[in-house]
Amino acid sequence: MILLKQKRDIKMNCKEEFLDAIVGHELLCAEILYYDIPKTILLPVGFTGTDSEHFLKELDFEYDSGSSYQKVFGVIWYKDGTWSERDFDPDTQTDLYAEYNRFEYWVYKSCPKIPEKLMNS
Repeated sequence: MILLKQKRDIKMNCKEEFLDAIVGHELLCAEILYYDIPKTILLPVGFTGTDSEHFLKELDFEYDSGSSYQKVFGVIWYKDGTWSERDFDPDTQTDLYAEYNRFEYWVYKSCPKIPEKLMNS
């Protein structure tokens, strides 16, 4: 007899993930889309303290990160020209039902250095 593991609920708090993602970066603006509602949450360039409070309040919800599809999308822009964006790893497997154990997360990105061979002499 083969026993198969059941789907795992992996509850994540969107606000806490966002706050973890921006540590060490100077925030410029952000756009987050929660797919299940659907709901878009914006933090504009030049945001105020009130804007920030409202944005974080709207982000304070839990979602199932171990679902078979991505639920939270978005981009966070930083003042130094770098950014973070949501990613979804369809190859993450932690049990026999891999389709139920995919994870989403923030990925920090920066513009890659231009190789010397592409520079004008």
